[in-house]
Amino acid sequence: MVEKIAVVTGASKGLGLAIVKGLCQRFDGIVYLTARSEKNGLEAVKKLNDLGLKPSFHQLDISDDKSVKIFADFIKTKHSGFDVLVNNAAILEWDEVYPTYEAAKRNIDINYRSLLTIEKYLFPLLRDGARVVNISSACGHLSNLKKQSWIQTLQSPDLTREQINDFVVEYLESVKNGTFDKNDFADEGKHAEHRVSKIALTALTRVQQREYADRNISINAVHPGHMKTEMAQGGGEVEPEQSAELVLYLILDASQKLKGTFMWHNRTLIDWDDAEADFACKDLW
Repeated sequence: MVEKIAVVTGASKGLGLAIVKGLCQRFDGIVYLTARSEKNGLEAVKKLNDLGLKPSFHQLDISDDKSVKIFADFIKTKHSGFDVLVNNAAILEWDEVYPTYEAAKRNIDINYRSLLTIEKYLFPLLRDGARVVNISSACGHLSNLKKQSWIQTLQSPDLTREQINDFVVEYLESVKNGTFDKNDFADEGKHAEHRVSKIALTALTRVQQREYADRNISINAVHPGHMKTEMAQGGGEVEPEQSAELVLYLILDASQKLKGTFMWHNRTLIDWDDAEADFACKDLW
């Protein structure tokens, strides 16, 4: 019998580490803790080893095409495929509420464009019936946008990656050429770069699900809640272990029929298309 394989990105701390911990306790198979820093990754593995848990480690820089390919080649050679993927790795630079072009691009490259690289190399290795969870946030709901042309495009049931990429580029160009308009976003456009990257991630989730449905692969996005992590300015409200339970639910307990959804931290399924709803990030600074 083929052994099941789970992969979690950005897993050396916070939510990623909590997800790996939960999988090691409940998943019947090998769990790969991946991280950009080998040092941090191995330290995280040791923490779990001290608890009697035995994750495997592999270095993975999701923003580096070569690193993702090396990891994919490793999975293909050693396991031929895998069954669970949690795209957790992300950044948010709190000191730039209205970021420079370089900072905005950095956020989008890691939080969104890296998923395209992961899809290119790792999705072909997903086994039939696999489960993928993309970690979004309240910033990933469509109500973070106010510009109607963006909203209408992203609401399309026939949305394409090219249209998502165009949306991202249009925002980045506005920052680059000085035409950025706070009124295009909720909450005066604070950290618009993070809103754009997470909206793009959530939109991509829907596109991916539509394309991989014939293999019974479940791909969902989640808002894990305002966690007490390094990324949470001023401290979050919930522990990473609590948020990890939502992700573990989607991986281990939820119906395989749950596909292409946007799940709130309380396990409510949110209508992502409702741009008039009150789900946008507030006071994000």
